[in-house]
Amino acid sequence: MDDQTERAAFICVHDTLDGAYPSLVLGINAARQGMETKIFYSFMGMNLVLEGGFDRAKYFPPGVMGSIPGMTSIATGMMKKKIEQANIPSLADLQETAQIEGVELVACKMTVDMMEIDEDKLIEGVVVWTAEEFLKYAKKSKICLFT
Repeated sequence: MDDQTERAAFICVHDTLDGAYPSLVLGINAARQGMETKIFYSFMGMNLVLEGGFDRAKYFPPGVMGSIPGMTSIATGMMKKKIEQANIPSLADLQETAQIEGVELVACKMTVDMMEIDEDKLIEGVVVWTAEEFLKYAKKSKICLFT
């Protein structure tokens, strides 16, 4: 895109439902407003851009509830049911929509190296950038948010 196009950058570092939805929803909406948009996945967020990663995202209840054995599975099921009842697309569907809308998904090179991830295991269309490359992009972005 040209230098006149507004840019948006989102950073996702959690592989949970509440970590993944915001970056995708905001990314899609930024792209729909004509912004060049990238989502940078780092640390645990990297699990989302591995094959099947969006399908494996869970919801961890806060506080003591999250420490009860089995509660994460129950809470994840309940949250996915609420998402479905609200007619909100699944994370996998949102990821596909994001890419169709022109949102670029970017994997953090340091995390790829640290977690010894085979780049062939990343979902189709994901590019790998260093932190420096992402910062150069983010520096020129009108919006840059951790989600």
